[in-house]
Amino acid sequence: MAKQDIVLDASARTDVGKGASRRLRRLEGNIPGIVYGAGKDPVSITIRHDDIFHATENEAFFSSIIELNLDGTTENVVIKDLQRHPAKPRIMHADFLRVRADVALTVNVPLHLVNENSCVGVKLENGQIITSMNELQVSCLPKDLPEYIEVDMADVHTGDIVHISDLKLPEGVTSVDLSHGEEHDYAVVSVTEIRARAVEEPEVGAAEGEAAEGDAPAADQGGADDSAGDDSSE
Repeated sequence: MAKQDIVLDASARTDVGKGASRRLRRLEGNIPGIVYGAGKDPVSITIRHDDIFHATENEAFFSSIIELNLDGTTENVVIKDLQRHPAKPRIMHADFLRVRADVALTVNVPLHLVNENSCVGVKLENGQIITSMNELQVSCLPKDLPEYIEVDMADVHTGDIVHISDLKLPEGVTSVDLSHGEEHDYAVVSVTEIRARAVEEPEVGAAEGEAAEGDAPAADQGGADDSAGDDSSE
């Protein structure tokens, strides 16, 4: 799980407010943001939209320490909130949290299923994989932050449930959910049996009854035609 270097350039801004933010997005191709935490004052910033948009296409962006170059100084941060346009592929605002090397941080880390094709429950026991969680909230020092956490499916049988406590977390990384007690040991993924869908066949008696009922109107119709023919012949 080699970490990737993620770097963003930003500038401090003093022109704040909704009107200023709209001008940033429309005229300059930038978005507003804020950097806070680590005992320092919050700083309003400006980031080029295309830079952060392309950065978010990499899953690691959301679980990595980001180097934010802010007017010549470097801030180590993590993304805490990202506001997107409800209808367009655009980012509207970004919140960054400063991190300190000696202070644990809480981050949602993606879960990656591995060995799905060789999963015993799927390969030999007519099972299918059902995913309950796509990410896990963890606590760790910045140096221990993993890009993702693997969930090994190789030895999972049909009927088995993998819980948070079954995951092999990297050294120095703990689950926030488990820190609240065993009742928070949630299901991550399971393998359930694929049930064959029963094919319903019509009952013989019912089919015969429908056929018999279908014959009656034909006989009545024939009688009516004969009667009509008699009247016309007169």
